Amino acid sequence: MDERLKFVARLLEGEKMAPLCREFGISRVTGYKIFNRYKTLGLEGLHDRSRRPYRQANQLPYQVERLILQIKQEHPSWGAPKIRDKVIREFAMLKPPAKSTIHAVLDRHGLVKRRKRKRRRAEGTDRHHVTEPNKLWCADYKGEFMLGNKQYCYPLTITDYSSRYLLACEALPSTRKDLAFTVFERTFQQYGLPLAIRTDNGTPFGSGNAFFGLTQLSVWWLRLGIKIERIQPGQPQQNGRHEPMHLTLKQDATKPPSFNFLQQQERFDQFVEIYNHQRPHQPLKGRYPGDLFTPSTRSYRPAREPEYPFHDRTVRITHCGRICIGKRKISLSRAFAGQMVGIREVEDQIWLVSFMDYDLGFFDEKEGRVEPTANPSISVPAKV
Repeated sequence: MDERLKFVARLLEGEKMAPLCREFGISRVTGYKIFNRYKTLGLEGLHDRSRRPYRQANQLPYQVERLILQIKQEHPSWGAPKIRDKVIREFAMLKPPAKSTIHAVLDRHGLVKRRKRKRRRAEGTDRHHVTEPNKLWCADYKGEFMLGNKQYCYPLTITDYSSRYLLACEALPSTRKDLAFTVFERTFQQYGLPLAIRTDNGTPFGSGNAFFGLTQLSVWWLRLGIKIERIQPGQPQQNGRHEPMHLTLKQDATKPPSFNFLQQQERFDQFVEIYNHQRPHQPLKGRYPGDLFTPSTRSYRPAREPEYPFHDRTVRITHCGRICIGKRKISLSRAFAGQMVGIREVEDQIWLVSFMDYDLGFFDEKEGRVEPTANPSISVPAKV
């Protein structure tokens, strides 16, 4: 705001718009925009505006959701089609929600009876304390820093929660998912598979705009039988065993930074060797992580395609994240691109979409997107 205030003050003193914009390094369009906001709103117009949307896309109004729940309470045996017809007949002024939207509302409030499934659903993703190697790994990017050749380096690190063994420390040019895939695959091949991986919610581990926060990387972990744990946004201490290692890494291997990626990776490799096999750890009572860690007994193999014997049909998600049935295209999420999902009709012209043991959401004969179910506990930040 300070720069905008100085800019407007000098305009009010009579300076010309064009040379003033050049001095502040902005276009005249931006300059007039700032000045017009000041003339309309006063000093309040110079504050940063919130980029939060006025309402979430496709979000059902609260009043309509309460109405659906009220009708269900009065008529417990009614399903989504009857409730929708009731809303249309008695509340003609309202835009009626789709059947799948109503069914998803009922499901989120525990008002949908599920068929018993022979396959056991996965456990929740609350954070756990474990005492054995490979029960839980932790992964994160140490904050980026600039190398001597002016390129930014993003170190991706993976540790074993119990033994604190540093499994990987890779100097990467970005946080792109394809680079992370390579690092994790190489680590899985070398050390086997963990039971769970704990990360934050940032890319490429999670996405605030994606279906249940899932990304292609985390969906791949699920395919391999790895559970997902997430810390809460802005709470790095919830990954507390991983963060102290980053501090040591910063002090020992990044100051001063190396000239290029090859030189920096060589320093990281030396750091890994010392950290695992030469540096006593006070939390380990002076022992080395290498004294406690052993590779996982779960060897890495490419994941098999999931099967859905209890569903009506199996469909492969397109690369743009859609379910294609005939000429119909139903949007799901790009996180599931290329994956096989199962579809089952749970009510008259309402279909449930499942991925492995997880029920993702519903769609109907008219709606062009999948309405999410209650969260299937595969990628939610842990509750505390």
